[in-house]
Amino acid sequence: METKKRRAFIKFLKEELALPTSAIDLAVRHGDSSSAQLPHLPMILWQYGLITIAQLDQIFDWMEQA
Repeated sequence: METKKRRAFIKFLKEELALPTSAIDLAVRHGDSSSAQLPHLPMILWQYGLITIAQLDQIFDWMEQA
């Protein structure tokens, strides 16, 4: 994932969804190298119970607009 877009995504997760850095780091660590890309991180966060389905929808909306 391009660095600028990744930074914007991480900022969105922290500021808009109030996810702790530890939750984001966990999702990145538990994804393999291909699934740690931007399109897969939301699903990993959801699968590990780190976000709700409503937050998942918010993430997909953000990704669509980004």
